[in-house]
Amino acid sequence: MRLSGKVTVVTGAAAGLGRSVAARFAREGAKVVAADTNEASGAALVDELNANGLDAIFVPTDVSQESAVKGLFEATLSRYERVDVLYNNAAVLLYDGDAPVHELSMETWDHVMGVNLRGAFLCAKYAVPSMLKQGGGSIIYLGSPTGMVGCAPKLTAYSTSKAAVMGLTRVMAAAYARNAIRVNSIVPGTMDTPMNGYILSDQAVREQYREAVPLGRLGTGEDIEGLAVFLASDESAYCTGGFYMCDGGLTAV
Repeated sequence: MRLSGKVTVVTGAAAGLGRSVAARFAREGAKVVAADTNEASGAALVDELNANGLDAIFVPTDVSQESAVKGLFEATLSRYERVDVLYNNAAVLLYDGDAPVHELSMETWDHVMGVNLRGAFLCAKYAVPSMLKQGGGSIIYLGSPTGMVGCAPKLTAYSTSKAAVMGLTRVMAAAYARNAIRVNSIVPGTMDTPMNGYILSDQAVREQYREAVPLGRLGTGEDIEGLAVFLASDESAYCTGGFYMCDGGLTAV
């Protein structure tokens, strides 16, 4: 029960890494506000948690829209009166649309930036006031190796958005450190999640990605959970502005 009593907002909670972390937060004693555009899967997650005696609500949210994000935090404060943790997981990766710069459409660029970067900014914008009022909190972003090195030359929009999110992590960490608001990023490697399903469904490609990981396997939601709990909990009280690798050693070679 390492998060007992904490109110946590998890975006992109309906599937993949967000779903795993939302469920783990709830099992660790947190009150969970699950946000996603996928209403059916998001509601199903919350129903499952509630059926197990855990405290969670679902708020349909498109993080690229300010009115929706404002509504998410209004609903959170109305129900729980505070926000202790923001786990900003919501993101899109468009394998069939992203491309090198000269081939990239404005539609794809704007969509990816809208969810991945604008969404990250908006969620922080509406989470921080409550954290300032209550005297602290933890904000956790999801970065990517693609935001650190040029390992995905065809994913221009996604890579750029993740680099920007990691920059946002650092500037926010510096801005709010004296307010006891900690801001960190988890950097997953190649994860076996629905977002990557489009490319990993090809068994030959899947094997190439697996072989590239020093640990010899793809990551899962369970690999992220413990790190997310650590950064959300008081155990990481002296940690801010950090990038925490969870990539099987991918960026170490």
